[in-house]
Order: sequence, then structure tokens, then C-alpha cells
Amino acid sequence: MSKLVRSELLKIRTTSTWWWLAIGAFLSIAMAFPFNAWMFDTAVGGSGEDIGVTGDAASAPAQAANLYTSGQYLGLMFVMLIGILMVTNEFFHQTATTTFLATPRRTRVIVSKLVAAGLLGFSFWLFTTLVDLGAGAIFLTLNDHGTLLGEWEVQRALLLNLMAYAIWTVLGVGIGTLITNQLGAVITASVLYLIGTQVVGLLFFLLANWLDNMAVLKWQVIWPAAASTIMITPGENEMYPVWWVGALVLVGYALVSGITGVLITRRRDIS
Repeated sequence: MSKLVRSELLKIRTTSTWWWLAIGAFLSIAMAFPFNAWMFDTAVGGSGEDIGVTGDAASAPAQAANLYTSGQYLGLMFVMLIGILMVTNEFFHQTATTTFLATPRRTRVIVSKLVAAGLLGFSFWLFTTLVDLGAGAIFLTLNDHGTLLGEWEVQRALLLNLMAYAIWTVLGVGIGTLITNQLGAVITASVLYLIGTQVVGLLFFLLANWLDNMAVLKWQVIWPAAASTIMITPGENEMYPVWWVGALVLVGYALVSGITGVLITRRRDIS
């Protein structure tokens, strides 16, 4: 199994795709960090109500957790795409037959891809977190708040962010087994992630207004991208359930995706 995992990592390392996705992850931080820094100043400075941030969510630790996880939204999409490419590359470059002839037990192949995907997710999390920690610590220290890294809310957000990165790479592998056409899988997954998330949020918002019950908004946690955001969001918020609900939903998606990927691959005709 270790050899299979190393071979999967080698397939990714020897292409330029992961470089482009890593650059994309860095740029997502560059876009998100200034906005989150502004939110920190506004919320902690006492003007949180003006931007809809109140209560525990307006505290310095809560806002620091948000700052230290900047770029997560697009970062998770990029690791999902890596997971998709780990599977669809086999069909795009017509190496699937060779792979399964070399390792006839298909379950081992898919499990190795899932393990390798988790390791790649960890690598992207480490890279983005180091960038966020450096920029965040400088920003907070210059504003006389200290790093706030000793706060449990911040530490929990960083650890849950790690879980999100690993799970979304696994989800990508699952999507790749469902849609083997590389272009189709990448476009479908990207559209569902970027546009589908906004549509789901809008639908729940309209439903909440129609029923005159804002608690309905909490059900948007069933959408995986929303679950990721909820999972790392500290404090209480009327629009979100507690963080562990998002974590459970995301773990559930990962299990279903992994099991489905194994079952489909075992039965698929590879030629």
C-alpha cells in the first residue's frame, strides 16, 4: 500500500498542475486576507453591528480565527480539483488499464488514491496556514493584540481547517470516480462549488423569509461548502448551527464519497 501511495504522489508531483493550484491557493489568501483584516478591525473596534457581527463572533479570538483561515473557500476548491485529477488523469491519459493491470485489486488502488489525497490536502493546508500565520501574526501584533495563537478558538479553527482540506481532497477523488471525463468533472465540480453554494444560500434565505423563521438558514449546513465554513466559524450565529454539526456533515460526505468511489471502480469496465 505504501508503494501505491508513493506512486500516486509521484503522479501529481511530476505534473505542473499542483503548482498552478498552489499559486491559486496563495492568490485566494491574498484576496481574502485584507477583507478579513478589515472585518477584524471593524468587529473588535466596536462597530461589529454595522457588518452583522455581534456577540462572541465579534471577539478578538473569533475574528483572529477567521483571519488565520483566510483563503479557505477557494483553497478547498483547489484541493478538490486535485482529487478529481488524481482519478480522471488515468482516463484522460489512458493509463487506467495499465494501472489496474499492475494492481488488479482495484480497492487498493482507490484506497491509495484516497490516502494520497489526504496527504496532499494536508500539504495544501500546511502551506496556506503558514502564509496565514505569518501575515496574521504581523497584523495582530502591529495592532497591539498579540498573536492570539494561545486561544482555543483559534487553535480549533486551525485544526478543523486541516480536516476540511483533507476531506475535500477525498471528495474530489469521489467525484472523479463518478465523472471520469476530466473536463466534465472539473467544470461540474467547480460550478457546483462556486455557483451552487451561492444558489443554495439564496434559496435558504428566501425560504427563511417566506416562513418568517431565520432558524431555517441553519439547514444550509447540508451543503458541503457551507458545512466547511460553519465548521471553522467560532462563536454563536443565528444563521449557522454549532461548529460540530458542520464537521459531522463533512465527515459524512467524505465517508459516502470514499465508499462510493471504491464500489464504482470495482464494477466499472476499464478498457
